[in-house]
Amino acid sequence: MSAVTTRRALVLAAVLAVVAAGCGQPPASEPSAGGSGASGGPGPSGGEDFLGCMVSATGGFEDRSFNQAGVEGLRAAAEELGFETRTAESEAESDYATNIEALVSSGCTQVVAGSFLLADATGEAADANPETHFSIIDSTVDPPRENVKPLLFDTAQAAFLAGYAAAATTRTGVVATYGGVKIPPVTVFMDGFVAGVEHHNGEKGTDVRVLGWDAAAQDGQFTGDFEDAQKGRNTTQNFIDAGADTVLPVAGAVGAGTLAAARAAKDAGQDVRVVWVDDDGYLTQEGYGDLVLTSVVKEIGTAVGDAVRTDLEGGFTGEPYVGTLENGGVSLAPFHDFEATLPAGLVEELAAVEDSIIRGGIVVDSPSTP
Repeated sequence: MSAVTTRRALVLAAVLAVVAAGCGQPPASEPSAGGSGASGGPGPSGGEDFLGCMVSATGGFEDRSFNQAGVEGLRAAAEELGFETRTAESEAESDYATNIEALVSSGCTQVVAGSFLLADATGEAADANPETHFSIIDSTVDPPRENVKPLLFDTAQAAFLAGYAAAATTRTGVVATYGGVKIPPVTVFMDGFVAGVEHHNGEKGTDVRVLGWDAAAQDGQFTGDFEDAQKGRNTTQNFIDAGADTVLPVAGAVGAGTLAAARAAKDAGQDVRVVWVDDDGYLTQEGYGDLVLTSVVKEIGTAVGDAVRTDLEGGFTGEPYVGTLENGGVSLAPFHDFEATLPAGLVEELAAVEDSIIRGGIVVDSPSTP
């Protein structure tokens, strides 16, 4: 039996196993445009022997957040390097282990786990399959494994800049933030945002309040998931009713509810802005760009692409990648439509604050910092 035939048999067996189990989505085969699938030739870097895979967290690959950014990074690398990809979308947390197992059984060289929520399932799969490589977005595994690469982001640094900007532009003196689930990759944004507001208050003598997160107590407002946009809308409306005019949702697809609430408020004559997370919401949240003050960006796609590229080239290690302001792994997005209305000198102030963070003059602390 040829290697190709063997791999096809394994894929079929994995798909049947998932269907029989009745949970999750079976792995979806995605030949790259560069051609390592049945209809194409070898990729430019020998990618015909590499199979890059990803399993989503709940929220799916069209969450306009971390799952989508990760799979887009995987697919971009596949197109560039000419390898095949395969994905498995999780509909519930109970799907995580089954989906990872199905991808491993289908012959994946590296399996990218889409979220902190997959840490336990990823660690168990790594122990059971020491020859398979794994990477995981926004998490480590405990204890560390040599075949698992954490892809981490110090988003507190970029969120600090966003908090400073929110404090500088608020008209009501009240801003807010909330999360989907109380986990470190979420609270690290919230810590940075609060710290940025506090820094502006200290530097400028303002008294801007933050609703939704008490950084000292490490407690605040959470919707409990990353899927229910109505919860995000309700939470945001409560903030608006309490006087907030800028809201930072750290909640994946739940953040769509914040945009909807901000739109309704604007239609009613209120000036409410949104600070988006993960990607530049002005570019990705169609129809809502005029509400997005700025975004706290983490380059998930680039990190995933680098992880699979390094693996394909034979340099995979379990050493964590940490994105920072200094290495470009996190950043503050442009202000786009709000650029012309910013307070005089704010852009220059933010550049100086960013430089101070990079140089260590300003230390952005969070218990969730990777």
